Amino acid sequence: MSEQDTYQEERHRLAMSLGDIEKQLKEIGPKYTGNDFTEQMLDLQREERKRRLEIARKEPYFGRIDFQELPPDSQGAEAASQLAKTLYIGKAGVAKGGGNELLVIDWRAPAASLFYSFTGGDAPAEYTSPDGDISGYVHLKRNLMVRSAELIRVVDSYVRGQEEGAVSDEFLLYRLGENKDNKLRDIVSTIQDEQDRIIRAERNKALFIQGVAGSGKTTVALHRLAYLLYQYEGRIKAERMIIFAPNRMFLDYISGVLPELGVGDISQTTYSDWAIQLLQHEVTLSDPSETMAYWFEQPRTAEELDHASGKFKGSLAFKEAIDQRLAELADNLLPELPFEPLPRLKLMPEQMKEWHDTDYGEESFMQKRDRLASRIRRWLESELKTRGIADKKLRASAASKLNAFVKRIPSYTAAQFYVSLFKGKNALASVPKVFAKETAERLGRGVAAAEDLAALAYIDLKLNGLRDAPFDHIVIDEAQDYSPFQLETLKLCQRTVSMTVLGDLQQGIHGYTGITRWEELMNLYGADDTGFYELNRSYRSTMEIIEFANVILGGMTGGVKPAVPVFRSGDPVTLEEAGSSVEQWLATIESTILEWQAGGEYDTIAVIGRTARDCEEIHRYLLRQGMESSLVLSKQPVYNGGLTVVPVYLSKGLEFDAVLIADAGAERYGPMDAKLLYVGCTRALHKLKLLHRGMRTPLLAEWPSES
Repeated sequence: MSEQDTYQEERHRLAMSLGDIEKQLKEIGPKYTGNDFTEQMLDLQREERKRRLEIARKEPYFGRIDFQELPPDSQGAEAASQLAKTLYIGKAGVAKGGGNELLVIDWRAPAASLFYSFTGGDAPAEYTSPDGDISGYVHLKRNLMVRSAELIRVVDSYVRGQEEGAVSDEFLLYRLGENKDNKLRDIVSTIQDEQDRIIRAERNKALFIQGVAGSGKTTVALHRLAYLLYQYEGRIKAERMIIFAPNRMFLDYISGVLPELGVGDISQTTYSDWAIQLLQHEVTLSDPSETMAYWFEQPRTAEELDHASGKFKGSLAFKEAIDQRLAELADNLLPELPFEPLPRLKLMPEQMKEWHDTDYGEESFMQKRDRLASRIRRWLESELKTRGIADKKLRASAASKLNAFVKRIPSYTAAQFYVSLFKGKNALASVPKVFAKETAERLGRGVAAAEDLAALAYIDLKLNGLRDAPFDHIVIDEAQDYSPFQLETLKLCQRTVSMTVLGDLQQGIHGYTGITRWEELMNLYGADDTGFYELNRSYRSTMEIIEFANVILGGMTGGVKPAVPVFRSGDPVTLEEAGSSVEQWLATIESTILEWQAGGEYDTIAVIGRTARDCEEIHRYLLRQGMESSLVLSKQPVYNGGLTVVPVYLSKGLEFDAVLIADAGAERYGPMDAKLLYVGCTRALHKLKLLHRGMRTPLLAEWPSES
């Protein structure tokens, strides 16, 4: 079939599909507003169908696969008698005319997995359905781009019987070459085989994903949530899923992906915000910019990183010390003396212990305490009634003694218990004194640092139990910056392990709290409860940018493989000396931006500075020159796109069409800063340039000035 005939065929199919979708939408009718319960339930079904149809109306489908199914136990000869079925794959499944015949297959359906897993060849392909493995031959795999009801692009990545060539990646490269705006996009039309295996992995595991910069690990995790809701419909709920992101700006950046996939009601938060809410705002969070200023605004040594208070407070050794103190609390929870509210009326400790051990099971410490106190109150009231004691003075005396007795049963909030670990004669001996004094003083003001939150959350969960329903699934992004203790707290929020934990050790810039090996987190779970995947292909940046970024890391340890770029070539990476004076440096930044903007090729441009002070200075200068730009600081809730000035340590997770590293000089990036510079460079999709004042960073000593 000629290219023109192919387009004509697909245009006709698109018009038919859109017409069917529009007809179904009109037939649904207005929303039911009455009180009849049955009609309300039917209306919920209609609204769900309407939601799927509205998604399909924007972009009915993005792929087609013609599949010739083999009969069971076939050796292949019978295949000739079977007709190939044409399957169109989209973001939402749509039935033709609202009946049983599928017009579009949901991308999460078993048969749709063929579109992602099949990479060519004449051998039979296979997918797993609820009825078992289905085998057959793929005759056609076609990518389609539909925008505003118009067919924009058609690319055949496989045609059976034709010689395979480089066309297989044409559609992917086309999509990767598009410019970015201020929001992360879904990748449902370009999911690759290695990404699809993660998305469709079984639910009941802690899945760890090591993904290089630009490998799509964040979008893979978001698509996995959509897949799990589809695959386990009725068994898990969106409102019992949660995404932990590194900061609020990143949450805003990824906010559009799940709605585009037709998924809502999934909580998206940061670990700090979640912990503060768990603690019912008993403490407030100290300004995170203070911590970042300490660690990023001036060089720090490896020894400082190893002995950071965040490292200690995030360790399992600290958790074990807290567990020991909690065990002591449990031992002291039961009164050792009898309760005597009145003469000849006595409740013995043995009776209270029997109640505690028999009736309260696995409840939390404070739940057991409160139930024991209530049981003692009921005992007293029963005894007073049985003995016929109605005298008000005797009853008041007994009530007063009861209140005094109950008060002697230990009672703590999480913050109160945590402070007790750092001060007084019972302070933990394992805590360095410098950490203890600083922590006790801060908590005395009702303020917690981010490094305190894991312990506080853990203590709260142990003292009070999980107040809300357990999480069906947890996603943790940038998990290389998490401590083992943080994951321990989240383990307490699930009955069955079900997590997607993703990150990149090569981007582990928060060395004062994070990990250096994935085993530090994986070892928290049994071998049967974990899975590990690596995503080494980078889809974000050009070959030139990835090869340059890999040079920065040099001898990176930890068993992490370097990024492998998709074959997408672009402009060379350039290094340029920006003069010795501040004026020359700022002028060079300005001229570079103006040159890029004049070309009209880039929608998003980032100037990435080493420190917040550098960025503030650059931003002020650009505003004086009449150049509209946004300054990103640590409290920033939103990324606005356009021209952005951002410190390198806040750029992680974002991506821009063009990136200018403001100063890659030796004073800004020393040998300890390889990961920081790597993060900054891998934000660029199409264009990367580095300026340096004075000597360039030793991390790039061997790289030519022009390349």
